Amino acid sequence: MRAFVFPGQGAQTIGMGRALADAYPAAKAVFDEVDEALQENLSALIWDGDIDTLTLTLNAQPALMATSIAAMRALEAEGITVADADFVAGHSLGEYSALCAAGALSLPDTARLLRARGAAMQDAVPVGIGAMAAILGLDFEQVHAVAEEAAQGEVCQAANDNDPGQVVVSGHVDAVNRAMEIAKAAGAKRALLLPVSAPFHCDLMQPAAAAMSEALAAVAIEAPQVPVVVNVRAEAVTEPDRIRALLIAQITGSVRWRESVQYMEGAGVAEFWEIGAGKALSGMIKRIAKGAQTRAIGTPEDVAAAKAALAV
Repeated sequence: MRAFVFPGQGAQTIGMGRALADAYPAAKAVFDEVDEALQENLSALIWDGDIDTLTLTLNAQPALMATSIAAMRALEAEGITVADADFVAGHSLGEYSALCAAGALSLPDTARLLRARGAAMQDAVPVGIGAMAAILGLDFEQVHAVAEEAAQGEVCQAANDNDPGQVVVSGHVDAVNRAMEIAKAAGAKRALLLPVSAPFHCDLMQPAAAAMSEALAAVAIEAPQVPVVVNVRAEAVTEPDRIRALLIAQITGSVRWRESVQYMEGAGVAEFWEIGAGKALSGMIKRIAKGAQTRAIGTPEDVAAAKAALAV
């Protein structure tokens, strides 16, 4: 069995997706359609812009989705469709890419939703008030306890359960700094602040959840062609109304990536294709599902290799 997985924020690079767009008209059409949906030349920023501008949440989110869907369209041009996967899943914003790839959301709606999501998450907390930090070498339960101890009346939560030895905390900056010190005293190998502009996936994001509730109410969501393993439940979902509710919950809820991969592995998935920019998810998956095979698809060469692998 096979799963297609889609990366989240942090995977962005200048030039991502350009080779796909040059090689495949269907991939180029994705970037054109996203530019039209947003009424701006996002593709110019992605391919020739400034990395600091691309990394801004409201740009990175639709840009990473566009790159993932361009890779998906390139695969489709070679006869590989989402129906060749048994599940799709994505890390945080990657869940929107997964839903788009599976036909639950249209590409223009996905682009506009992610622009709205990025802006709402950026605006929810003033710069300098919140922070996120990666804790390496402790498991989720240990980091959850660390976050509770560090809160001291502020917000501090285990936000991303990425893999068995990498958990991200999110919340008020002082609480996150306390969590880093407590974690190191508890035996963490490392604790490092992440270069993000807001504290995602914690209760401080509640204003963004309210904004996304309104935005999601205005778009059509169809049943996906294959089940989507959602972040906040770490289980497969196909019902449109439930998908809508869980996308809202995802704004403040934890990204349960480790459990999501374990769920797919338990269902029989042995092959994970990371579709879009970078290979961060592949690294996490190898640490979660020791026997799993991973394949990153972000270039025309990757698409050709995937086509050859399926033909064997």
